Amino acid sequence: MTMPTSATDALRALQGLEGGSSSVRLRAALAVGTDPDPGFVDKLIERCAIEPEFYVREMLTWALTRHPSSMTVPRLIDELRSERAQARSQALHTLSKIGDRQAWPAITRELLSDADDEVARSAWRSAVVLVPEGEEAELAAELGAQLGRGERETQVSLSRALTALGDVIVPTLRTATMDLDPRVRVHAIATERLLRDPDTGFEFAIEEAKRIMALGTSGQEG
Repeated sequence: MTMPTSATDALRALQGLEGGSSSVRLRAALAVGTDPDPGFVDKLIERCAIEPEFYVREMLTWALTRHPSSMTVPRLIDELRSERAQARSQALHTLSKIGDRQAWPAITRELLSDADDEVARSAWRSAVVLVPEGEEAELAAELGAQLGRGERETQVSLSRALTALGDVIVPTLRTATMDLDPRVRVHAIATERLLRDPDTGFEFAIEEAKRIMALGTSGQEG
């Protein structure tokens, strides 16, 4: 018996998600997102955890956003407990793109301080998207505990997440400028500069923060 065309296309797309060529996987993810079906959700999430190509992962995320959040969000939250760092990171990234605040309780302190930098960065980005109104200051304090962490890319991500919260971060940054760790102090001063002037480049803000530190001032205004 010949399978209906739609069923045949669905089977071909699901098989394509595991294709040996990244271009095949990309086309398959595009097809799945173009014609969403509940039967695709588990396979999309499963593939997100292991897909090596960034642009294919982005298409997988897009495909997931095309499905009802009532189906995708619970499965993505389950992924946050995965032992695989990429599974946690990509699930967080996808939750930020879906933007359903029902996922907020799943953005835990453990994820915000995850030992894997990419997971932590994804958690920071997701948190600022999903944080409920009125809880921004508490989130700022949690993010502030990560100041000084990692190399440039990680620090840029944290500064962007913090500044996205707005002026509510100022008390956290002011406290951090008195930290015993000079990396924390420099990062806090630079982030406050970025909050005041978003057009300032991160490297310039860091160098200015170092200059302020060398002069023995806090960089605080007013």
